[in-house]
Amino acid sequence: MHFTIQREALLKPLQLVAGVVERKQTMPVLSNVLLVIEGQNLSMTGTDTEVELVARITLEEPAQPGEITVPARKLMDICKNLPADALIDFKVDEQKVLIKAGRSRFTLTTLPATDFPASEETPGSLTFTLEQGQVRRLIERTSFAMAQQDVRYYLNGLLLEAQQGLLRAVATDGHRLALCSVPAQIMESVQHQVIVPRKGVLELARLMTEDSATVTIVFGSNYIRATTDEFTFISKLVDGKFPDYERVLPRGGDKIVLADRQGLREALNRASILSNEKYRGIRWQLESGLLKIQANNPEQEVAEDEVSVDYSGDELEIGFNVTYLLDVLSATTSEQISITLADSNSSALIQEADNDSASYVVMPMRL
Repeated sequence: MHFTIQREALLKPLQLVAGVVERKQTMPVLSNVLLVIEGQNLSMTGTDTEVELVARITLEEPAQPGEITVPARKLMDICKNLPADALIDFKVDEQKVLIKAGRSRFTLTTLPATDFPASEETPGSLTFTLEQGQVRRLIERTSFAMAQQDVRYYLNGLLLEAQQGLLRAVATDGHRLALCSVPAQIMESVQHQVIVPRKGVLELARLMTEDSATVTIVFGSNYIRATTDEFTFISKLVDGKFPDYERVLPRGGDKIVLADRQGLREALNRASILSNEKYRGIRWQLESGLLKIQANNPEQEVAEDEVSVDYSGDELEIGFNVTYLLDVLSATTSEQISITLADSNSSALIQEADNDSASYVVMPMRL
């Protein structure tokens, strides 16, 4: 196996593939990246057995075919520290990889490609194509609400729900919920649901760099696959039943507040400085045209702020975890947001004022 490649052509896909590889591994070969040359095509594969990423590069020069696995982190660090215009020469010689670039020489140990775990390809139950920007929008608008290491393991991931003409993402940790939908060319009338684990969600978002380029997504019985011109991404699914999120969405709230998103965010950030570090609670006092925000902590310190809002309903006092509110305001982009409330014991429904494709539910706190 022998090939040459420009550093710039190799580095970005290598960084994406190496990002999948975990530092601590049960099997030595899982710390490696699989390199395969076929004709003038180089493919690089990284996996932790849950998530797999294959990057494809077309070489400019003819290459000698072969396959081998090399340490992912070391190979990436070597490439990162070479000059930007370096031409890198790879050669496999007696189970070692010799790397040359300019005056630099490196010899890396290898493991045989036959040791590398192969992913099982079973037929998919649903295939559709979407713009990468749409997939990234879904993930960016919802993934912050995923649980972390919850015993209800199905919450430690993102629900993707495909139905006719629509792809929806839902995440919840039991205290807040985020939901976003985008139009999709899905012809099937049967609803399909998969739960993508946290790592798979974050890796998929990293790959969606070309907004208008397309990605083909396949839902399988135990995997999700996303394919573009440059890579193939496969993640195992979380096996479990996601809660019925429709039941969580508040209905019948009669108090609607319109607020400037950035102004509210800044006021919440200021108040949060003196909130209880453990519980992060803040109090809202809502009256006609005005939202008063108050936070205090065990040291008897108090923060108070006021924001002008478009509101004409009854007075209301309600408590929230300020981090949950700030997460929502960071994930949204519109100038104005709409907050629908019922009473001090009911969840708030937050949406962008000019767009209802994303909805956020935040449970109240007793203060």
